[in-house]
Amino acid sequence: MAGGNPLIWGLTGRCPNCGEGPLFEGFLKVATRCAACGYDLAKADSGDGPAVFVILIAGFVVAFAALYVELAFTPPIWLHLILWLPLTVIFSIGLLRPLKGLMLAAQFSNRAAEARSDD
Repeated sequence: MAGGNPLIWGLTGRCPNCGEGPLFEGFLKVATRCAACGYDLAKADSGDGPAVFVILIAGFVVAFAALYVELAFTPPIWLHLILWLPLTVIFSIGLLRPLKGLMLAAQFSNRAAEARSDD
């Protein structure tokens, strides 16, 4: 690992090992190997962690904003639907990739491995 922060690299979608190669092949599909350093990314699995954080962060921001707008301006319900439904989708999609990269980088920096049973 070169001098740098793997968490920042994961947040920006770069390989947590070298910070050079891309972490993702598609929007959310993790690359099998880093193109720059050859690090094996196939074993990395973030599970449901990113989705949970997206729900909590986006839900808090949108619910707080909707509550504030309701109390301050009392708009009709159709205006709430036009404002908050698309904003929820935009926040959710916008946060999902960086948070997945952050979770994968946290696994890398903590040297986490999948639990397994050798029965």
